[in-house]
Amino acid sequence: MNVYVLGLAIHEPSSRLDALRLEELVYRTARAALDDAGVTRGQLDSVTLGSCDELDGRSISSMLMAMPAGAYLTDEIKVTDSGASALCLATARLKSEDFDLGMVASWCKSSKTDVESVMRLRGEPFFTRPFGLNMLLSDALFAQAVELAFGIGEEEVVGRVRASYERAARNPRGMGFEVPSAADLRASVREAMPLRKGYRAPLTDGAVCMVLASERWLDRNPGHTPMAQVTGVGWATDSYRLGEQRLRSMNSARVAWRNALRQAGLDGAGGIDVIEIESQTGYHEAAYVRAFGLPEHVAVSPSGGPFAQNPLFCTGLVGAAEAVLQVAGRAGAVQVPRVRRAAAHSCHGYAQQGNVVMVFEAAGAGIA
Repeated sequence: MNVYVLGLAIHEPSSRLDALRLEELVYRTARAALDDAGVTRGQLDSVTLGSCDELDGRSISSMLMAMPAGAYLTDEIKVTDSGASALCLATARLKSEDFDLGMVASWCKSSKTDVESVMRLRGEPFFTRPFGLNMLLSDALFAQAVELAFGIGEEEVVGRVRASYERAARNPRGMGFEVPSAADLRASVREAMPLRKGYRAPLTDGAVCMVLASERWLDRNPGHTPMAQVTGVGWATDSYRLGEQRLRSMNSARVAWRNALRQAGLDGAGGIDVIEIESQTGYHEAAYVRAFGLPEHVAVSPSGGPFAQNPLFCTGLVGAAEAVLQVAGRAGAVQVPRVRRAAAHSCHGYAQQGNVVMVFEAAGAGIA
């Protein structure tokens, strides 16, 4: 059973979105996605939520968030790894042939809680938690490891961060941050060796929703034109332990990449035109480009990636939405010409313990 993206919406990002409750944020985004798809909430037969109770600042947040996401009297399920993981689960649900039209909804108000405290509390309680391990420190350990494994120099990192900000500045769905100079990036405070503050993508608030339809549903509703076909999904999880081999190998990223490409019928990255990478730091992009073996013709994160907007839990799903917009020819000022196939990558956990890769192909709307 083939699965298609019928419509989507990305909420306007904000550094601190105080004017809307979480319920309002998600309702408006879900409403916009339904309108984009040309369907009503009552037509949905499934809703898949991607959310984090700790980052939402409430326990069992789906009790309050399911209905704003469109799940009133509709089958609903929740995944807590990442927003991109929710897209994988929603795709699997439609492929099971038990469902035909589903909503994927994910959100995150990074400003609502102390993100580093949340990440610290995810540590093993007898050693890593008292040690103070958090997102900054684990990302720094990852940066150290890939710096040595791939020979990544600081000048390359500065160049990649500046290029990301430049692309992000053109993205109408981004924050529009000012592009920092190379000197400003090198002079930013060293937070954890080798990471400087300027090398890390700023956190933001936001939400993203997608409407997925099965091939069977589209056959019954010929008036609807899909934006893209989901042709490959892959995910994998590495060891929790932050040993040198785990950090250097990027094994789960490579496994997720290979599985997604294989499902899409691809032998390698040569058939990919665009990839959106969840690069939380400049070191991340440098490492993933190498781990995925991306040839020069592949446009890397034309949206600007997390440097355009970074609602942490759903940043990967935002990247997936940007990839869909590329193959649909609707990416606006950051549109890459003649995109037939786009991939999106997401990561989660300490030092990218878990990785997700999705492949989308042009369908219906043609190639821009």
